[in-house]
Amino acid sequence: MKLFLSLFSILFLSSKLMAQTQTKEQEIRKLEKEWTLLLDKNDTTALKSIWTENYVVNNAMGKIVSVKDILALIKNGHVFPKVDRIVEKITFQDNLAIVMGNEKEYGKDGKIKNRRFTNIWVTKKGGWKLVARQATGH
Repeated sequence: MKLFLSLFSILFLSSKLMAQTQTKEQEIRKLEKEWTLLLDKNDTTALKSIWTENYVVNNAMGKIVSVKDILALIKNGHVFPKVDRIVEKITFQDNLAIVMGNEKEYGKDGKIKNRRFTNIWVTKKGGWKLVARQATGH
């Protein structure tokens, strides 16, 4: 009987943890889509609510930029190209979500650039915030 109760407890806790992970993964997938749309719209107010204050990007051109740099680009009229992002893997570690995948950037010239990306989210008061991003063209 003790063995049965132990096994039942383990199965119950495992299923609860799996459900929590699935919920977190759904939330991160939703945020990935949301912040991509906000970038398409150049919605700086909403973007700032998703990014941490010290959000940093190692962009596909090999340049490291901060929130201040990105906001200055947008303010000066830069329009980010449309991007289709495919999330391949989300890994959770403590209060971090690490998202990896590929994306297609559609340039104004009609050319499509393929990139690999890693986005790192941290959970804080108020929910998940994007803390870092790395993108590499290929």
